[in-house]
Amino acid sequence: MSSPIRVALVEDHAPLRNQLAQWIGEAPGFECAGAFADAETALTGLPAAAPDVVLMDIQLPKMSGVECVARLKDRLPDVPVVMLTAYDDSETIFQALENGASGYLLKRTPPAELLRSIRDVRTGGAPMNSHIARLVVQSFHRRGSSPRPAENLTAREEEVLRLVAQGFINKEIADTLGISLETVRQHLKNCYAKLHVRTRTEAAMKLFR
Repeated sequence: MSSPIRVALVEDHAPLRNQLAQWIGEAPGFECAGAFADAETALTGLPAAAPDVVLMDIQLPKMSGVECVARLKDRLPDVPVVMLTAYDDSETIFQALENGASGYLLKRTPPAELLRSIRDVRTGGAPMNSHIARLVVQSFHRRGSSPRPAENLTAREEEVLRLVAQGFINKEIADTLGISLETVRQHLKNCYAKLHVRTRTEAAMKLFR
């Protein structure tokens, strides 16, 4: 059997933190690697917890989740962070995505969808609530695209990033473009290197910024 996906939580609201920990701990194929009430404790404890995915509240009591994700990516660059929020605040979403977050979900997301999103991000996806995905795409369009970051990308690589910006996971990109899943992964890897970023979301944002 494959190892369970280890998920760590950073959430200051104790009832929600406990509920999330229970959902994850009881779900087949998942394991709760730790639950932290604030950013400061999380930054100290997460490296030892060795999670595969982190779910982080954006509204934390002292250091915000937006700042925490930036510091966490310096310490655990390969661990995807999914932000949990009660608000569809597109500007705050951008700040967290620019700081290295891999996706966004609303706190009212049903358990089954939450777990599916964790699986997606573990395999290179960028989970987003559909409304948030629309906000992000609209913000990309308002900001306009800059030719400079994209000048070294091939047409296919740019095409892949445009689908990433719409919230497509790797399998959906492969199906849409009629290419293999491994080819999608290679295109994304090339994009990261050319744009000097670490995540698919950062790459898409740099293309459109």
